[in-house]
Amino acid sequence: MPRLLQLDSSADLTTSRSRAITETFATAWRSLGEDHTVVHRDLHREPLPHLKDAALHFPPRLRPKGASPSPRQEELQRVLIAELVAADVLLIGVPLYNYSMPSTLKAWVDYIHLPTVTAPVDDPASQQPLAGRPAVLVSTRGGIYDAGSPTEFDDHALPALTLILGNALGMTVETIVATRTLSERFGAPTDEVAAQHRELAAAHDTAVQAARRLG
Repeated sequence: MPRLLQLDSSADLTTSRSRAITETFATAWRSLGEDHTVVHRDLHREPLPHLKDAALHFPPRLRPKGASPSPRQEELQRVLIAELVAADVLLIGVPLYNYSMPSTLKAWVDYIHLPTVTAPVDDPASQQPLAGRPAVLVSTRGGIYDAGSPTEFDDHALPALTLILGNALGMTVETIVATRTLSERFGAPTDEVAAQHRELAAAHDTAVQAARRLG
């Protein structure tokens, strides 16, 4: 039974581009058959508590002597990791907030990046259960981040997620990007508004094609 784990993190519950694109992907995924299931976690509507103890960044055998993190948070970490490992495909909506990912999404990352459990330390073969698993990042940005532009490298969300999911967890990361999402709200030139609509349409089409290919 192919399973998609869909994560949304946008604080905009009505006009969010990232939410719209992830839903396009999820809808296309469901259309592949009744056996194609979707587990949806809304990190904004139901935010995860931030880690209250640095010991939770490590499994018990790597924790400092005397560490005793919250059993409740430890159990939540187990649940989140099990949810991720059970997914055949990971889909994340990644709106750009202050040049990085929303803090709600960062909190999820802090729970699921766990050395010797999801990321290797001394035995990559058994400590990287997500190796090769697809991760689709839907990146939406209000401004212009074209190659050669002054803001080309100002997105610090995708690099961080690629480092964690791709390098550490070994997942196969692909991105769907739509920029200029604030162009109409702030009266951008007509050509920029048109470019925003083209990118958004292309992002939705790419989401459909990716869901069909990965499903």
